[in-house]
This record gives sequence, structure tokens and C-alpha cells, in this order.
Amino acid sequence: MGLLWVGYVFWIIQSYDMKKQFAPADAGIVLGAALWRDQPSPALKERLNLALSLYEQGVVDRLILSGGLGGLVSSITEAEGMRNYLTDRGVPEEDLLLEDKASSTYQNLYYSRGLGERENVQSYLLITHDYHAARAGDIADFLDMGDVQVAGVTSQVLSPVYHSLREILAYTKWKLDALSLWSGLRDEASMI
Repeated sequence: MGLLWVGYVFWIIQSYDMKKQFAPADAGIVLGAALWRDQPSPALKERLNLALSLYEQGVVDRLILSGGLGGLVSSITEAEGMRNYLTDRGVPEEDLLLEDKASSTYQNLYYSRGLGERENVQSYLLITHDYHAARAGDIADFLDMGDVQVAGVTSQVLSPVYHSLREILAYTKWKLDALSLWSGLRDEASMI
């Protein structure tokens, strides 16, 4: 059973349908990743460069930068590090919304949804890595964020084998979390 589950989850991750063309969205949510000494890690730069491209193409009007304090010797949040990177590349600060509490994908989306509601955001495009897209999309569906699109960049700096295997575990954990939330064995407060 375990091998069948692993194979099934691997198939979900690898076959997740990410479009190459996106409908316009009010906001892109950039899911955080590590900062290195207050600078985006190479992997986070990949997500940010995709976000910048989508913003410049007019696919998204604003960007929600989601991520709390973490990383290697960082004194600022992931959201602040992402803001600095994007403003250095010409994105006006008023088009960047900071969500600076999240420490997990669930929290990224939970807190970003709340920020989006306060800012009258009606449609979202999630921006992450391709291996992470299926889980991010599934969590957005669980949180009833509407018809959310997902854009995933293929990494040139991360190990595809390691991150695919790690994502199988993370996706499995998420499905168990979702089941416990749905069944009432766990409440939302335990996730945030």
C-alpha cells in the first residue's frame, strides 16, 4: 500500500497541469523560501524572477510576498527580503503586499488569503516551484480561495530527486492534515 501511495503522489506531483498562459489575476502570491543573510536564496530568486516576469507582462496587478522570519542568519522576514529584491528591479512598493508571519505553505496561503480579502483581491495566481505546485494548489482549494491558478518554475539550482522525494512526504503530511481538519480531529488554530 505504501509503495502504491508513493507512486500515486509522485504521479500527482509530476503530472500537475500548470498552464503556460494565465488569465489575468488581481494578485500573484509568491510562496516564500529561505533567505541567505537577508538576501533571497538562489531558489527563492527563481520564484521571484517568475513573479517579476508575470508582473511585467501584466498577468498580475500586485504581488503578495509571503514568508516569515527564517533562513540562514537572516534578520528580516522572507517577505521583506522578497520586497527588497523586487523593488531593486523596479517594482513599485505600492504593488507589493507583505505577509510576514507564515512558516509553512498552509500558513502562506491562509494569511495571504486574509490579506487579499482586506485588499479586495478577487483572483490569485500562486507562484512557486513546479514540484510544489500540486500541494499549493490543493491547499488553496481546501481554503476555498476560488479558481486559483498556479505557476511553477523548474529549478536550475535545486536537486530534482531530493525535492521530489521531500515533496512526496510533504504532500502526504498535508493530506493527513487536511483529513484531520475535515474530520474535526484538529482545528484550524493548530495549523496557524
